[in-house]
Amino acid sequence: MASLAELQLVLFFTRGVSLRTWAEVGMLEREIALYRALRPHLRSITIVTYGDERDLTYGEALGDIRVVCNRWKLPSRLYVLMISRLHPLRWKGPTVIRSNQVAGADVAMRAAQRCGGKYVARCGYLRSYVMEQHHGLRSPQAEQTRALERTVFRAADMVVVTTPEIRSVVLERYGVPEEHVRVIPNFVLTEMFRPEPSASRTGRRLCFIGRLHNEKNPLALLEAIKGLDVELDMVGGGELEEQVREKVRSDALPVRLLGQVPHLRLPAIINASDVFVLPSLYEGHPKTIMEAMSCGRAVIGTNVPGIRELIRHGETGYVCGTSPGEIRAAIEELLADPELRARLGEQARAFIVSQFALERIMELELALLRELAE
Repeated sequence: MASLAELQLVLFFTRGVSLRTWAEVGMLEREIALYRALRPHLRSITIVTYGDERDLTYGEALGDIRVVCNRWKLPSRLYVLMISRLHPLRWKGPTVIRSNQVAGADVAMRAAQRCGGKYVARCGYLRSYVMEQHHGLRSPQAEQTRALERTVFRAADMVVVTTPEIRSVVLERYGVPEEHVRVIPNFVLTEMFRPEPSASRTGRRLCFIGRLHNEKNPLALLEAIKGLDVELDMVGGGELEEQVREKVRSDALPVRLLGQVPHLRLPAIINASDVFVLPSLYEGHPKTIMEAMSCGRAVIGTNVPGIRELIRHGETGYVCGTSPGEIRAAIEELLADPELRARLGEQARAFIVSQFALERIMELELALLRELAE
């Protein structure tokens, strides 16, 4: 039986993702915060990325967290072989191998089997659900992703998911024993994302933060604000970026397209808004809406999985449908009622601090690691 102080944790990044990827999309500080908090309690933490030697330049942000990256510029197949079959032989003593998402979880699984360590399959969202929505329930993409999920979840010593709803799917669809599936939500840096009473607001400014992809439904949001006396800040990039730009131009919409923004700048953008809107078609456990709630902003989210479990309608936020008309009606109602916005924001902040602060999530993570070590 090992103690936490004897345990080394190895995090495998999502396949194809690097520290540089995290930095470029502005999420490095957010994603690495948990591991910096865990580090003093463990013997060591190693992260395995798919980046090149440039990932070694993030040492200041990582502290003494070790980095394994493709500094040799190996072909992808050989690099995967190295990190799943060769490098794990160096990990001596009690070890927990953890995947960050389903994509690439099979590589982490093989590494755990190779070094004899415990294997944790983390699932922030069900990738199979994304494939089903994009390509169809019986599409090859959905079938392949479900097969991967079945393999990595059944092989895991513990499956970690972010919501009870995802846990239910893992139990029912893949037959994983109940005691092997744990809910550990996403966390919010509540000291960074906090209300700023002095922030200058217009009384009609909206904010959207997210990838400009179909599942985030950004075009419906743009259609919803046509003709409204509002201003909209949109943060993010992605496959719909050109369509979004064209719609903003052709409809002469009052929208600022801010592109990718470092995580440290988001609190100021959120606090300058009166209402935060996330019009997604589906979600896992959306961090951006949680961060807006932590800032004490009134939030509008759609009545879809991942959002409706997070927002209590009329108490911690507002829930609406996914169509432009339904989004528009919710925006109009909240902008017309400053007292309602203030009450929703205050209750949202209290909810996030009590349930999703980093300190609380870190305790859940430590309890899991302690259980695996014992």
